[in-house]
Amino acid sequence: MTGPVRVGIEVGSEVVVTSAHRTPERTHEYATTAHARGIGVLIAGAGGAAALPGVLAASSPLPVIGVPVASTPLGGLDALLSIVQMPKGVPVATVAIGKWGAANAGLLAAQILAVGDPALAARIAAYRKRLANEVDERARKVAAQMKSPPKSGT
Repeated sequence: MTGPVRVGIEVGSEVVVTSAHRTPERTHEYATTAHARGIGVLIAGAGGAAALPGVLAASSPLPVIGVPVASTPLGGLDALLSIVQMPKGVPVATVAIGKWGAANAGLLAAQILAVGDPALAARIAAYRKRLANEVDERARKVAAQMKSPPKSGT
């Protein structure tokens, strides 16, 4: 989960490259052993047919978050539609296409884990407070610009 690590929430992560179509045995092995290894949430980036999140969800008891990747001429819309159309009984949470989606997937995973981890919940709350402070600072700058007299010649 690169999102939480980059924003200072300090959540452990594991990165594995696998493919539902090209390395199905590796994908199945990863999904079926993740829970026993202490993994709490799976995040799967996928483009095109975007089968990986669904295969992980079908093979693991863990929550799965799918991140549509813009890897085809359709700009990720194909992946988005593939991930959100999971059959009843095999849920996959889906976030936005691309980098924003990847960041939100990491944050969503951290929030899921925080349900049972008060220290993590506190780090997420502190992160959200930093976000709010950033918005407040931007608002102050805009307000200050609106009050300053117009520059000559404009």
